[in-house]
Amino acid sequence: MMVIISVILQSFLLVTMAFGGGSKLAGAKNFVEMFESLHLPQWFRVVTGLVQLVGAVGLVIGYWYPAAAAWAGIWIGITMLVACLTHFRVKHPVTQAIPASVITLIAATLVVVHEYGMPHPFI
Repeated sequence: MMVIISVILQSFLLVTMAFGGGSKLAGAKNFVEMFESLHLPQWFRVVTGLVQLVGAVGLVIGYWYPAAAAWAGIWIGITMLVACLTHFRVKHPVTQAIPASVITLIAATLVVVHEYGMPHPFI
């Protein structure tokens, strides 16, 4: 049962990160406008797209090595938490931070599902 949940969560995050990251790199109009409304430079949109694609690669590797999926979940969770805080910083309506919040929660769930396979980072 946990394997099915893991694959579903991982696949959802993979598609979300791949399309979101690719769209940011391609300069999709909605992301260009969003970064303008967040008062962030466009080069940061490109960096954010690359960060999302790195997370997607980690999720792909995670199908074979579950610890990679957990670390990718941490990577994505932190990225989306920063996205939420950025929306709040510029006083966007809460509804604009909901997608990033949901992705943060899904990434955290993926980490919990895979935490058994993660080596302890401080030992």
